Amino acid sequence: MGVRHMRVLLADDQSKVRSALRLVLEQQPGVSILGEAVDATGLLDWVKAACPDLVLLDWELPGLETDSLLPTLRELCPHLAVIALSGRPEARRAALDAGADAFVSKGDPPERLLAAVHDCCRR
Repeated sequence: MGVRHMRVLLADDQSKVRSALRLVLEQQPGVSILGEAVDATGLLDWVKAACPDLVLLDWELPGLETDSLLPTLRELCPHLAVIALSGRPEARRAALDAGADAFVSKGDPPERLLAAVHDCCRR
């Protein structure tokens, strides 16, 4: 059984971060980038409209109330997986406690991100 096709939404306010994520993920078989959001409002609009399989979520995303946003995203899309990204490794605990499926530091090598994406694919 092959890995199912995974539709990914990138949510980060920095265009260089989004393009780096896009570059890494577009090389993966079975992964397509659905779109990009630069703030919490855009993220909610995307999730309502397209119900992605996975959101790569900047933990410092403008407008983000992480405690309320994750439950809202899951109400809209019950099967949604969320990987929290942050330049601050110490945000890991808060992200996982808030309900993120995985946490990747922006300083980590791309392999860490890909491993987290593949883990979410298998769930």
